[in-house]
Amino acid sequence: MGTLGGHLIAGLLFLIVVLYYSVLVSLALLRGQRFLKSPLPPRDKRGHRWWQLVSVEAVVKVVFSLIVILPELFYPPGTNRMVMVDWEDPKRPFVFQDTWQHITMYGFFLFSGVVDIVSQVCQARQNMKLERAAEALAFCVLVLLLINHIENKSTLESRVHALFMLPVFLVGLVLIIEVWVPYQPSLWVLKAWMGLVLSNWLLHLSVLMYAPPSGQPWSRDDPVELAFVTTFFCWHLGLGAVLLAAIYGLCSLWHHRFSSWKRVPGAKYQPCPLHEGSEEPEKFRAGAPQLDGGV
Repeated sequence: MGTLGGHLIAGLLFLIVVLYYSVLVSLALLRGQRFLKSPLPPRDKRGHRWWQLVSVEAVVKVVFSLIVILPELFYPPGTNRMVMVDWEDPKRPFVFQDTWQHITMYGFFLFSGVVDIVSQVCQARQNMKLERAAEALAFCVLVLLLINHIENKSTLESRVHALFMLPVFLVGLVLIIEVWVPYQPSLWVLKAWMGLVLSNWLLHLSVLMYAPPSGQPWSRDDPVELAFVTTFFCWHLGLGAVLLAAIYGLCSLWHHRFSSWKRVPGAKYQPCPLHEGSEEPEKFRAGAPQLDGGV
């Protein structure tokens, strides 16, 4: 939706997914994992319940995509934007251009989720290369539609959407590379960083265009204000790096704390039994002269 609420919902959903991905990346780096997330076992070795057959990520893609697609068509209540052509007009013009662009953007993420489910449920072994290709396609389509989305817009809207295309393009590029060269930690980090940038920038641009904190709308063609838009985006590049470092730090604390909980029980201190007849004090006394001599 071309409204404050529509952009905020999309930005928040992107942010939730990217935060989860950043945690996965941080834990994988701390544990020295080869896989970011282990593939599902063969279908015949999984359980028979649906949550044992399908990954959480696939379900989230489908659910989140539907959350943003349905309001595009039917919000506010009573609205119906499912038509693409105004048949009552003799010229038969296309209608709801922005709505159908948004639906196409989110529809390819829905398609990516469906591909994940088909790969995990209908095949004997999960086809991770196919899943990565479908996700890469979704981001490529998003870049293509953003290029068209900025046409016939004000200079301000064109600038914020053009800046939004940069992290989207880089995430799509990383996904394309991962189809053939997976399991590269440097690509995991780049994708998490750019994901944080694009989700935060999407939230920022929704406030900037529809609800500026000053209460005064931005000048759509003032070069000074447009320069500040680019400055703000650069700040988001730094903010994304800081957020990723903070997530890594928190995961590091949790990882080391969790590792300490799982220490081998025999390595813990145990008091020496000193009751009468115990053999332990005698062994200690016998070994004491040897220790002294070694020093």
